[in-house]
Amino acid sequence: MARIAGVDLPRRKRVEIGLTYIYGIGHTTSKRILTQLQIDLDKKTDDLTENEVNSIRKVIDSECKVEGELRTEVSMNIKRLMDLGAYRGLRHRKSLPVRGQRTSTNARTRKGPRRSAVKKKGGIKKK
Repeated sequence: MARIAGVDLPRRKRVEIGLTYIYGIGHTTSKRILTQLQIDLDKKTDDLTENEVNSIRKVIDSECKVEGELRTEVSMNIKRLMDLGAYRGLRHRKSLPVRGQRTSTNARTRKGPRRSAVKKKGGIKKK
């Protein structure tokens, strides 16, 4: 099993797809890396040689921000927006959609489950 950037690549998958399991690497980046190293895109991750795995590791380390480093950068960017008091930072702070989506309906993923209205006790009493 190939382990790159602290992530175990899935067995029996094409290398092109397996590399996308690393946070920060998508289809385009994985294709670019593999064509640069002249590795067949259809090759399975189990069939990679140790030299190929090491060469992929070197390219990812030198050219890409991945995993922990990328996650900290993203969280620091969000924190900076919140500290500045920018509109996007305020939306992050309130856990609302940041990029202009409507919130009167939808946006349940970001806002979380509905909070039901509290019913008052009492009402109309019959005598």
